[in-house]
Amino acid sequence: MKRDMKNGGAPHKPILILSLIEMFEKQMFFNNQIYILPELVSSFKTHWNELVKTNHHPIFALPFYHLNSEPFWKLIPNLGCEKWIESKSSMRSFNNLTTAINFTLIDIELKELLEIKENSDVLKYAVLDKYFPETKILFGSIIDNSQKIDVLNEPTEIYKQKIIELKNKLDENAFQEEVFVRSGIFKREIPKIYNNTCAISGLRVDAILNVSMIDACHIVPFSEGYNDTLINGFALCPNLHRAFDRGLISISNDYKVILNNNFVENKNSTLNLNQFKGELLILPKNNEFHPSLDNFKHHRKRFGFI
Repeated sequence: MKRDMKNGGAPHKPILILSLIEMFEKQMFFNNQIYILPELVSSFKTHWNELVKTNHHPIFALPFYHLNSEPFWKLIPNLGCEKWIESKSSMRSFNNLTTAINFTLIDIELKELLEIKENSDVLKYAVLDKYFPETKILFGSIIDNSQKIDVLNEPTEIYKQKIIELKNKLDENAFQEEVFVRSGIFKREIPKIYNNTCAISGLRVDAILNVSMIDACHIVPFSEGYNDTLINGFALCPNLHRAFDRGLISISNDYKVILNNNFVENKNSTLNLNQFKGELLILPKNNEFHPSLDNFKHHRKRFGFI
């Protein structure tokens, strides 16, 4: 692979390839479309900490973008971002990368290789031997569940303080990646504890494919509270998620749906919001995961509910 050879050679691309192999092993990818998933970013950070001992900076955006110079990697931009991805300097930013890039296509031959463990193991050890001969013994030595433990178990104020400390400590790219990974845990765990069921409508769709009709909804936006703990979220279907985020609906102190009086709707529609007025939330069985009433109070105050 083409690499900047300063300081013994940039390790970014090999680390990303190792992370890609791991994602196929965990069946996070099923075809040759490679999306920027929190699990992929987390894997990149973990393997970097295991293998890289030089003073390079672990910027995920660099290899994901620059692998486009390799014949097996083709970036697919989001609509309207075709020219944007031609700017190499802008693609150093993780937020810019995730805004501009829809996914990357890898060669079908590489995808087929990664789907067979015996073959992907050969590639994995070849990468380790070639690029990390001195540290390869450390590969797989770190099990990093710290973000998940924080999201699941950390008291709100401690979690918020930890995020503020990370923001002050890390550079902007590293902080963007950290938030992306933690947000991914929140988005994955909230539907789980609600049994993939909308807490208001009861909508639940089981699918063979990895498809969900349920969103993880922040009660207090992360940008305001730096809070990805589970009690700052609940599960909603997309239309009710949007209604909640825009303040058309909220939740009372007894976990019932209340409607704002600042909008008019067609009550004959099967999707009308009025039908849910007074409905009791479908809550997780574990009381520890019940959404915070203080956070709902903050939401009601924010949108002027009486």
